[in-house]
Amino acid sequence: MLNFNKVFQSKLPEIPTSIFAIMSGLATQHNALNLSQGFPDFESDAKLIKLVNSAMMNGKNQYAPMPGIISLREQIAQKTESLYKVSYNPETEITITAGATQAIFTVIAATVSKGDEVIIFKPAYDCYEPTIELFGGKTVAIQLDPEDFKINWEEVKGLITDKTKMIIINTPHNPSGRILSKKDMLQLETLLRNTNILLLSDEVYEHIIFDGEQHQSAALFPALAERSFIIASFGKTFHNTGWKMGYCIAPAQLTKEFRKVHQFNVFSANHPIQVALAEYLKTPSNYLELGNFYQQKRDLFLDLIKDSRFEFSPSKGTYFQLLNFKNITQESDYDFAVRLTKEQKIASIPISVFNNENYDTKVLRFCFAKTEETLKRAAEILNKI
Repeated sequence: MLNFNKVFQSKLPEIPTSIFAIMSGLATQHNALNLSQGFPDFESDAKLIKLVNSAMMNGKNQYAPMPGIISLREQIAQKTESLYKVSYNPETEITITAGATQAIFTVIAATVSKGDEVIIFKPAYDCYEPTIELFGGKTVAIQLDPEDFKINWEEVKGLITDKTKMIIINTPHNPSGRILSKKDMLQLETLLRNTNILLLSDEVYEHIIFDGEQHQSAALFPALAERSFIIASFGKTFHNTGWKMGYCIAPAQLTKEFRKVHQFNVFSANHPIQVALAEYLKTPSNYLELGNFYQQKRDLFLDLIKDSRFEFSPSKGTYFQLLNFKNITQESDYDFAVRLTKEQKIASIPISVFNNENYDTKVLRFCFAKTEETLKRAAEILNKI
């Protein structure tokens, strides 16, 4: 009989089932409102869906070029130059990916080797650390202050060693909704100047920023841009997370290494959707109005729960809102999230799973990328707790 443990040793022995799968599964099982996983409960623009259908009907159903169709890469280059006043070559510096997570995985796979150290900030998106570990790297995780989630750059400086290969930043930040300021980015630029440290800048919520703030892309800062893989997501931007479409922008030499892995990972992303997006991006309002669109949802949600027992600071970006429940119960955030799903019929994400050693700050994350009806139903539940 095959002895599984002798012939197969898990590369990720400590990795549990994703909290997103757990909470969404519970939401389905208990017929609860699902404000846990970050996806909209409304449809993408009918115009975009029509463009995808048209591309399919016009025969764009075979493999796309490995780096993505050139018309889409050209539109991304134009968008990036318009927003951040920096030019990227669509031929050699932009690659279309099967979602942002695939792009992040590919960056780490292409650059991190055994013994390399990668600095991340927690709470952190849960794909960073397992991918670093998978390729033999060591995660150096800095726990952010749960009150303001600000980065202490002196602390970062103190953790940089000769083994530091990369720093990963995420702005706007999931799950906190915090954004990195221009001052933050300048401090990071100073810190990395005259080093060989790479930067992975996860900017999937770049267009979802509130209260008149501006997105501080790594592309805006020359000493960061020269070492940065910038990751973006069409799924987050255009309300179609199930399409799994994203892209990576990086200088030519970094892109060359990225594509070496990309071609053997997925080779190419969905062809008809690329054709549709190339056309859809020609209308900038399709993404420039996104901040106002989601700010209205954030404001509605927070206004509806302002008299609840939850405490909060308004999210500055993303479509997530953190709610502190310390005045309600001393249960762990995981237990409380499970109980809310089963008994109150509303699903959220406990933040401790993204923190160092499951540090519990009595905070749950709720997704407000929902219809007005869903947000009102959610508020009714939360106000009764």
